[in-house]
Amino acid sequence: MTSLSRRSFFQGAAVAASATRVLGANDRIGVGIVGLGGRGGSHLGSYSRITDCQVTGLCDVNQAARERAQARLAQAGGAKAKEYVDMRDMYADKAIDVVSIATPNHWHALATIWACQAGKDVYVEKPASYNVYEGWRMVEEARKHNRMVQVGSQGRSAPHKIKAMQLLREGIIGKVYMAKGLCFKRRRSIGKTPVEPVPPGLDWDKFLGPAPMRPYTQNRFRYNWHWFWDTGNGDIGNQGVHEMEICRWGMGDVGFPKWTFSSGGKYIYDDDQETPNTQLATFD
Repeated sequence: MTSLSRRSFFQGAAVAASATRVLGANDRIGVGIVGLGGRGGSHLGSYSRITDCQVTGLCDVNQAARERAQARLAQAGGAKAKEYVDMRDMYADKAIDVVSIATPNHWHALATIWACQAGKDVYVEKPASYNVYEGWRMVEEARKHNRMVQVGSQGRSAPHKIKAMQLLREGIIGKVYMAKGLCFKRRRSIGKTPVEPVPPGLDWDKFLGPAPMRPYTQNRFRYNWHWFWDTGNGDIGNQGVHEMEICRWGMGDVGFPKWTFSSGGKYIYDDDQETPNTQLATFD
């Protein structure tokens, strides 16, 4: 897996889709989006502005999210896309060339692996995977099936950051021996929400997918899934990966650390959150 600009990804996907054909007005890259929440909506807006691709598939376990995405697609002048509840059904569609994954974190690896096995190229949101083992499996499947997989850490396409890294390589501050990634991001308490019936139109079983079955609560759904171990990995796996990515880039894309140490915990709030809200990690 590598880091590319989104534009380069789609240009490359066109080549991967067929080395012999020339893309024309009626021969655009078919894009399927998996997960139509906040980030998935952003994906939809971005792809709608790219002339050589077309959003042809919308996949989400929530009917209301699919309806909102269809409305946004129509507003942008796009044709109506096919709707899917199960991503595997969308992957089986020959009209889909590439898939864009914006699911909760616990789905990233399996959604990417299934897409590679189905012959699709992939853009998947950060973090690449829920854990390190899953990340290695994603790399193996991408290599095995000769697929392009781009992880959306999103920092490496910014011109000012590219220039900054170039200056670091040229020795503007001397030898780089340490990098610190800091994020002081205030998040309010999520409170406590009771168990309640699954809302109409939501396939809760598919939302949980590879995670353990849990009763539905509002906090376990929508954005707050980040703060439960079953579906997210806290803010170090949410915002933290942005900081760590830039640190690794600045250090010269160093390999795995010899040792790591992390401390912290969940402080002050008495609410449903399980993951730490304060954390400090060191990698040697």
